[in-house]
Amino acid sequence: MKCEEIKPHLMAYLDGEIEQEKKGEIEKHLSECESCRKEYQSFVKLKEVTNKMRFADLSDELWAGYWKRIYRRIERGTGWILLSIGAIILLSFGVYQFFKEFLLDPYVSLIVKVGVSIFALGAIILLVSIIRERLFLFKTERYGEVEK
Repeated sequence: MKCEEIKPHLMAYLDGEIEQEKKGEIEKHLSECESCRKEYQSFVKLKEVTNKMRFADLSDELWAGYWKRIYRRIERGTGWILLSIGAIILLSFGVYQFFKEFLLDPYVSLIVKVGVSIFALGAIILLVSIIRERLFLFKTERYGEVEK
């Protein structure tokens, strides 16, 4: 067999996940080919190193802090979503009440009513988005104390 055919199977051979017939071919090739034997030896060393690796045990204090931060992020994210939805609903209702007379006016064409309604809804969504973004950036502003 050629090196190109053997090399993709070296890790499977090392892990013992290869058929007997293929195993014999690989062993024969490794006994004859220095390049493939060196690559196989590097896989053996790599497997030894990775088998010796262990995750560091974290203290209970670190885990508690981690879960508190996760909970806070979820809680604040949910709060911002609900606040944004509530603001959109309330502002939409206010705009609806303002344009109620305009929209019910039979002398204004439907296309103008739809255009004004879509424009107002888009403006409300952008306003809420900008306010939310500014509030968020205000809390995380790194250069807030620097004078301009």
